[in-house]
Amino acid sequence: MFGKRIRHIKRYRDVAKVLTRHGFGFFVEEMGLLHMLSLPKRLFTDTEKIDPMTVGERIRKVIEELGPTYVKIGQIASTRADIIPEEILKELEKLQDNVPSFSFEKVTRIIEEELGSPVTEVFEWIDEEAIAAASIGQVHCARLRTGELVAVKVQRPQIKVMIETDLEILLDLAALAEYRMERMERLQLRDVVEEFAKSLSNELDYSIEARNAEKIAKQFKADPSIHIPAIYGDYSTRTVLTMEFVEGLKLNHFEEIESKGYDRKAIAEQLVRALFHQVLVEGFFHADPHPGNIFLLQGGVLSFIDFGMVGRLSSDMKQNLASLVIAMMRQSTDSMIKVILKIGIVPEDVDLASLTNDIDELREMYIDVPMSQISLGEAISDLFKVAFRHQIRIPSDFTLLAKCFLTLEGIVEKLDPQLSIMDMAEPFGLKLLKERYRPRTIAGKLWHNLTDYSDLLVDLPKQLKDLMRTLMTGKIRLEVSVPELDIFLRKLDRITNQLSFSIVLLSFSIVMAGIIIASALGQQPLLLWQIPVIEVGFSMAALMLLWLFISIFRSGKF
Repeated sequence: MFGKRIRHIKRYRDVAKVLTRHGFGFFVEEMGLLHMLSLPKRLFTDTEKIDPMTVGERIRKVIEELGPTYVKIGQIASTRADIIPEEILKELEKLQDNVPSFSFEKVTRIIEEELGSPVTEVFEWIDEEAIAAASIGQVHCARLRTGELVAVKVQRPQIKVMIETDLEILLDLAALAEYRMERMERLQLRDVVEEFAKSLSNELDYSIEARNAEKIAKQFKADPSIHIPAIYGDYSTRTVLTMEFVEGLKLNHFEEIESKGYDRKAIAEQLVRALFHQVLVEGFFHADPHPGNIFLLQGGVLSFIDFGMVGRLSSDMKQNLASLVIAMMRQSTDSMIKVILKIGIVPEDVDLASLTNDIDELREMYIDVPMSQISLGEAISDLFKVAFRHQIRIPSDFTLLAKCFLTLEGIVEKLDPQLSIMDMAEPFGLKLLKERYRPRTIAGKLWHNLTDYSDLLVDLPKQLKDLMRTLMTGKIRLEVSVPELDIFLRKLDRITNQLSFSIVLLSFSIVMAGIIIASALGQQPLLLWQIPVIEVGFSMAALMLLWLFISIFRSGKF
C-alpha cells in the first residue's frame, strides 16, 4: 500500500488538492494524507471557506476536475440509490463525458498496432473526423474493403494506464477510510469501490462489449422489429471495436419521427416490450437505453447500440423482481418487506419495525394514485432509498435496472404520455409467477434440491467419522462470539492499566516520602552497606516507572 503511494505520489497530491479546494480538506486531514503527502498547511487555511454550493454539487465538481476515471465511476455510482443519498445522486446524474477527440494520427497508429495491418488495407476509407467522443474512446465512420459500412470505436491512448492508476488510488483510499472512519467500515466502502472498479474495467475491454452485443442479438433473432448491429470480430480487439454502422433517427427527435409518418405510440410500446423481454425473459439487458443509444430505422425497426453497460438477472432475481412488482401493485407492505429481505444484504441489527413503518409511508404515497400514473422506475428507486436508510445493500444489477426503467420512462413519456409502463409490466410479472408454480418448474427445483441433499447424505458418514476422530483426539475448538466484547475488553484494559499506574505512582510516592523523612530526622545520609539508599531507590523506582509508562503507551490502551 505504501509502495503504491510512493509510485503514484503526484496523483495522490492532485486528488488531495482538488478535494481540499472544494471544501473536503477535513476528509484529507482525517485520512492522514496531510502528513503522508507533506501537503502545506496553507492549503487548508486558504480554502476552507464557506461554500454556497451543496455537498452534492461540490462532489460533482471534484469528480469533473479529477478526470475520466472519476467521471465514469460517478456515472456508475449514479445507479446506486441503495448506497448513495438522493441529493448526491441527483448531481452524479449530471456528469457528462465532455472531452475533445484525439488526433487522427493516433487513431491510425492504434488501429494498425491492434489489427496488424495498415489502415488502407483494412478500410476502403475512414473518416478523419470522429462522429462521437467520450472519456474512454471515440467513434469513426469507415467502409471495409469488403464493402460494409462500419463504425470503428478506438480507445484513447494511455487511458487504460490512467484508469488503472486511479483505481489503485481509489481502492487504497477506500481501505484507508474504512480503517480510520467507523461509518465507512459499516458501509463496506472498499467492497463498493471494488464493484465500481470491476464495472469500469469491463468497459475498458471492447471484446466484452462485443460479446454483450452478440448475446443481445441472439435474444431478438426471431424479432424483425428489433435490430442489433453486427460485430466484425476479425477487425476487433480489446481496444478497437468494429461494428455495423447504424443510420436512423434518434428517439429524442420526436417531431421528425412524427413528420415521417411513424406511430409514436407503437414505437413506445415496441421499446417497452423489448426491454421487458430482455429483463424478465432473458435476464440479460441493455442497461443504458438513453435516446443516443437507440435509433429508429426504416420500417419502424428499433436498433440498440453501445453495449458497454449491461445488467444480469438470475432466475431467482427475475422471480424476486416479479414478486416486487406484484407486491407494489397490490400495495402490500408485508410482501414488499419479504422481497427486500430476500434480494438485499441485510445487517444483523436491522430494525424491522422501523423498516415496516418506512415502507408503509411509501405505500401511502401511492394509495390514491391510479396504477397507470405510477412510475415503475421511481417506485423501485424509492423502495431502494428506504433500503439505504436501513443499510440494506441491494445487488447492483437491481439498482442498475431501476435506473434503466427511469431512463426508459423518460423516453416513453415523450413518445406517448398515456402509456403506462406499470400496466405493461403486469403481464410479464404474472407470466413469471405462473412459471414459478408450473408443475415442471416445481419438479425441476425439487430434483435440484434432491440431488443436493443426496450429495450431503453420501458425504455424511465421512464427515461424521472425521468429527468423531477430532473429538477423540481432543482437538475440537469452540469459538464463542459475544457482541461488543472486543470493545469491552479494550476499555477494561485501559482501566486496568490506569489503575496499575496510579497504584505504582502512589506506592512510589509513599516509600520515597518515608525514606526522605527518615533521612531528615537522622540528619545524615541513609546508607546500607555503604550504598546511598535514597539515590539508588529513587533511580530504580524511576526506571520501573518509566518502563511501566512505555509498556502502557506502546499497547495503545492507556
